[in-house]
Amino acid sequence: MASQIHRRFTEDQVKLLLELYDKKAIPLEQVLRQLECSRSRFYQILKAYRRDPREFTVAYSRDYPQHRLSKKIERAIREELEMDRQLIGDKETPLWGYNYAAVRDEVARRLGCRLSAQTVRSRAKEWGFYIPKIKKEKSPSREVVTEAAGMLLQHDSSYHKWSPYTEKKWTLITTLDDHSRYLLYANFVETETAWAHIKAVESVILTYGVGLAYYVDSHSIFRFVSHRDSIWQKQTKGTDEVLTQWKRVVQECGMQVWHTLSAQAKGKIERPYRWLQDRIIRRCAREHVEEISQGRIVLQQELHRYNEEQVHSATEEIPGIRLQKALREGRTFFKPFKLLPPYQSTKDIFCLNESRKVNGYNQISWNGSIIPLPVSLPQGTEIELHIVPQADRVEVRLWYQEKVVKVIHFQNGVQL
Repeated sequence: MASQIHRRFTEDQVKLLLELYDKKAIPLEQVLRQLECSRSRFYQILKAYRRDPREFTVAYSRDYPQHRLSKKIERAIREELEMDRQLIGDKETPLWGYNYAAVRDEVARRLGCRLSAQTVRSRAKEWGFYIPKIKKEKSPSREVVTEAAGMLLQHDSSYHKWSPYTEKKWTLITTLDDHSRYLLYANFVETETAWAHIKAVESVILTYGVGLAYYVDSHSIFRFVSHRDSIWQKQTKGTDEVLTQWKRVVQECGMQVWHTLSAQAKGKIERPYRWLQDRIIRRCAREHVEEISQGRIVLQQELHRYNEEQVHSATEEIPGIRLQKALREGRTFFKPFKLLPPYQSTKDIFCLNESRKVNGYNQISWNGSIIPLPVSLPQGTEIELHIVPQADRVEVRLWYQEKVVKVIHFQNGVQL
């Protein structure tokens, strides 16, 4: 079994275990259990790793010539590497290096063959498809901080040109469970708006439940910052004293909002972004994706691969399995979402919120339309509007004294 380490683990997984052992983050017995190898075999591997960590490989070494790849497989590898080279050379495409694991997966899928990332890497270096990595002074911490699912939901967006065959850039919105590294939500939108992020919150909470806290940056959708967002607001209002539309929804659901103090603090969600980014862009290029609807299909396929098939380098577990294990053992902050009075519909939680004052004719105005009220109210009375954008229309729900007094629908700006 010891000689089969290269078949049971990826190179990065073995390197991670050796790195953690060298840093005294995990004991020897735990490493031996993970690798399922003897002490002598482990120390052989450790010696090779310490000699040159960058060139270390778990590829099986032979005293006889390696089996040669067929011309068909080599041609397929070259085609994938050539496509990578073109994408890397495109300044608008956010790719800066070759992804040998992605090349291996695609060639193996196309030809139905077994192939290692090390074989692809060796051929790539031999053929000139190689970009040396810049050595960083300090690598990001891989420590898993949270001990329960739903304790911290990392939420973010990424604006890029996801396919070389489209002129438009799309925004990828995602929500990640910090404990399991499971991506609870991922979707492409053409325009990043507060409503798009509210829909993401709705999807997560109605599917998985209410967690403890969302972890976001200081984007204006997530946080009001005094002096930055105060063009329309009195300067007496300080940072976080004004609720954004998104933050109001999160707090209405019973969750807290925590903000990152630095870009480096977002490392846990940036890594899944890079993984998805690499895979999605390559798939979109290979499949000539032109429309966002096509991109969403690719995204969901890669999302399934990440959540249900890929071993995460930090947790050393598949995210989906780790999440289910936490839920099964009761290590979760997720609790069922309950609609409490006075609300009778989720539309009054997951919505945009505005207010209008009644005029002398017992009417309010919204978006250029005059709306008569069904009950007579004194002039100046404040009416709360819960606005729900839909596919082809907008629903506006009028609230007064904690109940819905009228529901109106608009289509193309015209009241129906």
